[in-house]
Amino acid sequence: MATDAVKKKIDNIIKIVEKNDPDADPDMIMRAFKLADQAHAGQKRKSGEDYIIHPVAVAYILAKYRMDTETICAALLHDVIEDTDTTHEDVASMFNPKVADLVEGVTKIGKIDYQSKEESQAEYIRKMVMAMSKDIRVILIKLVDRLHNMRTLEYMTKEKQREKARETLDIYAPIANRLGIQAIKAELEDLSLKYLDPEGYYNLVKSVKAKKQAREEYVNQVIDILKHKLAEVDIPCKVYGRSKHFYSIYRKMKAQHRKFDEIYDLVAVRVIVNTVKECYGVLGMVHTEWKPIPGRFKDYIAMPKPNMYQSIHTTVIGPNGDPVEIQIRTKEMHRVAEFGIAAHWKYKEGKGGSKNSKDAHYEKKIAWLRQIMEWQQELDNAGDLLETIKVDLLNEEVYVFSPRGDVFELPVGSCPLDFAYRVHSDIGNNCVGAKVNGKIVPLNYELSNGDIVEVMTSKHSNGPSRDWLNFVKSAHARNKIKQYFKRETKEENIEKGKLALENELKRQGLQDSKLGNTTELETLCKQLNYKTVDDFYAAIGYNGIKMGTVFTKMKLLFPEVFKDQEPEIAIKKPTKKEKNNSNILVAGLNDIDVHLAKCCSPVPGDQIIGHITQSHGITVHRTDCPNVLHIDAEKTVDVEWNRFGVSGSFSAEISVQADEDPHTLIEINKVFIEMNIPLTALTARNDRGKFDYFEAVFEVKSRRELNLVIKNIKKISSVLVVKRV
Repeated sequence: MATDAVKKKIDNIIKIVEKNDPDADPDMIMRAFKLADQAHAGQKRKSGEDYIIHPVAVAYILAKYRMDTETICAALLHDVIEDTDTTHEDVASMFNPKVADLVEGVTKIGKIDYQSKEESQAEYIRKMVMAMSKDIRVILIKLVDRLHNMRTLEYMTKEKQREKARETLDIYAPIANRLGIQAIKAELEDLSLKYLDPEGYYNLVKSVKAKKQAREEYVNQVIDILKHKLAEVDIPCKVYGRSKHFYSIYRKMKAQHRKFDEIYDLVAVRVIVNTVKECYGVLGMVHTEWKPIPGRFKDYIAMPKPNMYQSIHTTVIGPNGDPVEIQIRTKEMHRVAEFGIAAHWKYKEGKGGSKNSKDAHYEKKIAWLRQIMEWQQELDNAGDLLETIKVDLLNEEVYVFSPRGDVFELPVGSCPLDFAYRVHSDIGNNCVGAKVNGKIVPLNYELSNGDIVEVMTSKHSNGPSRDWLNFVKSAHARNKIKQYFKRETKEENIEKGKLALENELKRQGLQDSKLGNTTELETLCKQLNYKTVDDFYAAIGYNGIKMGTVFTKMKLLFPEVFKDQEPEIAIKKPTKKEKNNSNILVAGLNDIDVHLAKCCSPVPGDQIIGHITQSHGITVHRTDCPNVLHIDAEKTVDVEWNRFGVSGSFSAEISVQADEDPHTLIEINKVFIEMNIPLTALTARNDRGKFDYFEAVFEVKSRRELNLVIKNIKKISSVLVVKRV
């Protein structure tokens, strides 16, 4: 049963709810607590604490966000249907159907049966969107549930910590941001960073703490000046300093390749006033007192963010010549910035008045939900849905104007085509050119805040180009372009998709397996939500589904086909700043030159050993390389392929012996073409009219790919022997 401390917290929750909600029902809250306490009796958290502590903590946070009685009750009961014998009907009869639906909504979000991570995340977001469209309070409970779990994540395993932190950063924090709940978003990001990059996080905490006193003195100096100047013009206000949260600083350092000492806007000074008119009065005073920094002024009052955040941001050269950011907003704007959708959800139900400005606020906040609901109907697979939603959630915005003065929000980096498709899909499909601020620009021109965009169209245009998919930024434009090709060129896409799948099966050495049979393909299509095999081929043809997604599902449906395949080593994209030796990890050594031996040409997946040389750092050999036998054991070191992924391609060489046949060379070359393997050299010679010998040098990403090349060449009828050199 609950401890005295937990019971005291329930009393505090009831006091907070009664203060903020005139329709509060303290008796219902107490009944919900007693049911939760009884249902979770004997259950423990990973920390060893009674489980009831978790739902009470979630309810307490939501009470601080001024949520109503039903939400508080659902928060207290949010795990009872999933973790105990209590049913939806039990909750509905003891409370009301709305509370029961809220509890069930939170429960359903957590139940994901999909095997692949991509499908699981996509379905997770899909369920959250569905829940939000029915009652936004479900997501508010789920966000706070995740927040409290992140606060107590230290009791989980390291692997689970990273998994939950990554999921939080990818899904929960962006959704909190979209709903405008900045306090939750910031804490989720900081907690995620703590587990994803502990060293970076604690170094940042240490750096921030080291200069805390100097920063506070400077900020207090700015605050005193502002208060004095605003008192002179009789503008009542509240002025205080606000530190940037750690993840915000961390992301800026990474994105701009700057050191901590090069980040100047660690603290902002916030000015809260009563009216919009006073906001602009404060702005005028600030720019009179201090010189504004060009390009650092943003008016989110005139052009609110999609999550309805409103504030004026300006960075000025303050006292002593140091930059300082000033944020100016009204009390209502501040409430919305802190509480987000929680500040407005109740107006949907007509509480506090019928159709009014706050009701419009709510409608604007959830407009993006309708867009996502449309995407769910338009997109064919989980991967595309996941990518689309993440792009929409994570990108910052740029604001541009139509020639008539209408404001459009687009992701940062958008081009005139993104604007064209945002206006109307027909305008995008028939676009032949664009003007920005009266000047003709390329269609891939990057738009900036305040640009006036004019789209030129023609009824005789050839329609979208596939190249457009390479530079449009918005998910909306990308989806509309894909839909065009899906609709207009279906027959062509079917043939392209069929050929692409056949080539990939060949590349993986599976062309003779059952995976190309009609029965298996129909089973696959059903699992991937395609009505026919032709629809599936067409989706591959217009890039509506990734080949990786197809083969992930194939491995789940037909594991027996893949059982003899070697595991594929992880491949990561190379980056410009990556060192040549980042593919190899050397035991106990850092920052040392590492080279791959030319005598045996190791590729990822090979067993390897390092040879310490006097002038060339470490040379890496295959363990079966003959030269390893002549190396002094004291000059060897343990090495391994980077378990986080390898980048680039690796040279490999094979020799082939075949019966004399003029077509063998053509067939060998064909294998490399069909597998899309870069061929560096292919030589041939004949031995006294009996056998043909070939040597091929080529680039592969792993031993698995090398073995597939050997396997496919062995299938050539004239080939007798294939060996790796």
